[in-house]
Amino acid sequence: MTDTLGKLLDLLDLEQIELDIFRGRSPSDRRQRVFGGQVAGQALVAAGRTVPADRPVHSLHAYFIRPGDPAVPLVYIVDRVRDGRSFTTRRVSVIQHGKVIFTLSASFHHAEPGPDHSAPMPQAPPPESVPPHAERLEKAFGREAAKYFRDNPIDLRFVGPLSVEAQRDPSLRTDQSLVWLRADGDMPDDPLLHVCLMTYASDMTLLDSILLRHGLSWADGSTTGASLDHAMWFHRPFRADRWLLYVQESPSATGARGLARGQVFTQEGHLVVSVVQEGLIRTAPKPS
Repeated sequence: MTDTLGKLLDLLDLEQIELDIFRGRSPSDRRQRVFGGQVAGQALVAAGRTVPADRPVHSLHAYFIRPGDPAVPLVYIVDRVRDGRSFTTRRVSVIQHGKVIFTLSASFHHAEPGPDHSAPMPQAPPPESVPPHAERLEKAFGREAAKYFRDNPIDLRFVGPLSVEAQRDPSLRTDQSLVWLRADGDMPDDPLLHVCLMTYASDMTLLDSILLRHGLSWADGSTTGASLDHAMWFHRPFRADRWLLYVQESPSATGARGLARGQVFTQEGHLVVSVVQEGLIRTAPKPS
């Protein structure tokens, strides 16, 4: 396990401070706000720790309400909404400075016999043939700008153009983004941990599918954004430390809000996760 992956797993290992109350922290790099995937992954950890292990999560729905402050702890309060014969429901509120910054509802279900089918995985080159994200960023921006992704606990490999490349070359604009990803090292055999790590990773690249259609980039000096809500459905078991293909697209954008959706496939072609997210996308005139 790499040092950066170990630090991420430490972040997901919440401290229980009371029954159904947990405390989390943010990395020490002190960004302006807490990364949305972090708070979503930690909230799912909190919910999952109040549910029997034989009931894996099958869906979550979350809202990002206020920016998180990375300098202070996050308090996760779990509401045990329902414990039924087949389903368990949990609601998690995340508190900072006395205010709710994030809410998550998650449903857990013990698998039962039933119909079984899934969408096919699109064609993609093998992940080993795709250069790591940090290498491509270094070519575009230089070594210092790529530092975060060299130290990233998630190995990201974009099959197609990066948003900054599409911004510079209109011929590269596309309506679909394919990204191979996996945890950068071997993880423990804890199914909840793998699901929570995928929840963390799912917020890293999804809004880029909106930018790719319009030739926008987070680095163009005029585009800013933030996640507004996030929904995930977990269809089949998977390991986050094995290659997963994240297929992303944006069916709509209007009124400074863009909708992005994704499907996650194992390297063998099994659909394991579906994701939908709405994001705030604001553009301003470029500085003269």
